[in-house]
Amino acid sequence: MIAAPSRDWSVFKQIFAEHWDAFQHAHPRYQTAYYDGLVTKMLGCGNPAKMGYSEYRCLHCGQGKHLVAMSCKSSLCLRCAKVSVDNWVSQVSQVLHAGVIYRHIILTVPALFRTTFYHNAAVVLRAFRRCGAQCLDDFYSTVRGKRLRGGSITVLHTHGRNGQYHPHLHLLATSGGLDGSGERWEHLQYLPYALLRRKWQWHLLTMLRQTLKTDAVHRLVETCFQKYPDGLVTNVQKGQVPSQYQSVARYVAQYVVSPPISVRRIDRYDGKRVTYHYRSHRTGRMEHETVPVDTFIGRMVQHTVPKGFKRIRYYGVQATKTFAKVKEVIHAALAKVEGVVKGAVKIIARMTYRQRYEQSTGRDPLQCPHCQHPMDVWRIWHPTYGMIYDEGEVIKRGTYSSTAQGAGP
Repeated sequence: MIAAPSRDWSVFKQIFAEHWDAFQHAHPRYQTAYYDGLVTKMLGCGNPAKMGYSEYRCLHCGQGKHLVAMSCKSSLCLRCAKVSVDNWVSQVSQVLHAGVIYRHIILTVPALFRTTFYHNAAVVLRAFRRCGAQCLDDFYSTVRGKRLRGGSITVLHTHGRNGQYHPHLHLLATSGGLDGSGERWEHLQYLPYALLRRKWQWHLLTMLRQTLKTDAVHRLVETCFQKYPDGLVTNVQKGQVPSQYQSVARYVAQYVVSPPISVRRIDRYDGKRVTYHYRSHRTGRMEHETVPVDTFIGRMVQHTVPKGFKRIRYYGVQATKTFAKVKEVIHAALAKVEGVVKGAVKIIARMTYRQRYEQSTGRDPLQCPHCQHPMDVWRIWHPTYGMIYDEGEVIKRGTYSSTAQGAGP
């Protein structure tokens, strides 16, 4: 056991390795092949013997070697989460419309509905995600007084800062939209917060009544209307997000696609209890919480979504199927609007393993430490498919020499 504060991502793996079987026994909901697969992959991540590897060697001096273990890509893996964040930033930064101001909008769910969401996740979460985009179009159209077609990149979050179940939506939304004719871009300088609260309440509760047609849900809906006469809690980032950040995608990524916890927030694990910290929304201060290991595992696995479910969806003028066509329309529409934002969006290229490693350590992993020449792929092995590529065997078979002879006159 370790009893000292840890910054090593393996402490997260150790918690699951030592207590996953007992947790499953106590919580039959998680006794499925799906959850077993997520945990098994996460525990094997970084282990070349379990996940496979790519081996690099220096073909110039023959001394340099570097082994790269294949990643698990499990939604539970904190190690792979960093790569997912970087890839998401690259992907999103390429589908933002130049000249359009974007806002970060958060739509929340009242506490009395969180249990309902948890037990009906497979059905409710999909409708919940669409509900946010529908609310946004309705809200924009009401503000402008005519139909507007905006756009959003909608991301589902199910955890709060302390790891408890707290479903809510993050919307990277255009601050405005195309008018009914699709020829003019209507920018919304001011978004009335009180109206958004009421609109979101109506759309969310209507969705719940139509999706879960039970008496219990109907009673909760009526209670919610009475308890929150001014609407539900929402949050709109003040001002245009790009004005303060070099990339709106990078800014939102820290809130949106991060995992329920990072290893830096795990302060202590003694084999029975886990202590971690988080910055509280309520107090604005750093809070520390110590929970039984069973509770900690539960808070982590409850945020895994059903198999095949996508946390991120693109709506309206951000829809991927029509993005190229809409991009030209928006560009023409923006030309008619004064004061558009220039350079608000910065495209970020997806980083390779080599670039991430060098950024983290300051050293090029594929440069031979002996002769400084670049190393080449020597061997690729996968636990299921076996040896996929072996440079040594290629050389033994004389493939290169036979190819060279055949290429001559």
